[in-house]
Amino acid sequence: MDADVPGTVLKRERTRDAVLELIESRSPGDAIPSERALCALLDVSRPTVRAAVDELVAAGLLVREHGRGMFVAPAKITQELVAGDRALSVPQAAGAWSSRLLEFTTLQAGARVGRKLRMSPAAEIVYVARLRLVDGAPMAIEHLHIRAELVPGLSAQELESGDLYEHLRATHGVHVHEAVQAIEPTVVTRAEAGLLDVPELSPALLFERLTSDTTGRPVEYVHSLYRGDRYRIVSRLALGPAAEVAPDLEGHHPGIPPGDFAHGDAIASSTRGDIQAGA
Repeated sequence: MDADVPGTVLKRERTRDAVLELIESRSPGDAIPSERALCALLDVSRPTVRAAVDELVAAGLLVREHGRGMFVAPAKITQELVAGDRALSVPQAAGAWSSRLLEFTTLQAGARVGRKLRMSPAAEIVYVARLRLVDGAPMAIEHLHIRAELVPGLSAQELESGDLYEHLRATHGVHVHEAVQAIEPTVVTRAEAGLLDVPELSPALLFERLTSDTTGRPVEYVHSLYRGDRYRIVSRLALGPAAEVAPDLEGHHPGIPPGDFAHGDAIASSTRGDIQAGA
């Protein structure tokens, strides 16, 4: 790295790139040199190193541990959106996904949810809050609102294990077909931070999804909060026709749950805000 690069911003950018190279050459959990050692290695000032390291910590690439040092953060969970002939398809995200139920009750839809589900505010919905985990680590908080008349006898077990949409299809005869989903940046509240094991006001991605069945009837409204330091969205844009590849019918699609979607049905996706890879 050139020590005499003019300009504080450029110098910090070069420092960030150099530290990023160190991170990319190591595995999650590996230590990287201390700030003092990085100053000597890169021939830059302590404030320049600290600013670059702070940025990488905020981006979820580095973890500081008091009294121990700095370490490469766990690998991020990547959700890929791929442009197909008709709509976006959703390859599975990495990791072993599981759920922990936080709340499960039946209540009136209310004005806002009733409007989204095209039902009376006095009509009943099943409300579910669940914590989504990847390899045992908290990744997201999901709030589900499902038409109660569609899921009589829906059990907590169905919501904690397996594929929810498969349960809806096999047990309740509900065939989901299409989802309109919006994604935007946000920050977590104190209560959300406690569940997700991140500091208060940490960056996050807010997903809002309205799912319809094969008749066009709204089935479910969901809003979910995904950790900004461990989750990112990547879009692959097809610029021309390609050979068809058989869909992978196994696995879980965070953000957009599995089920009929995994079997080739269309997905309409709407994105609000500028979502950058880095969640």
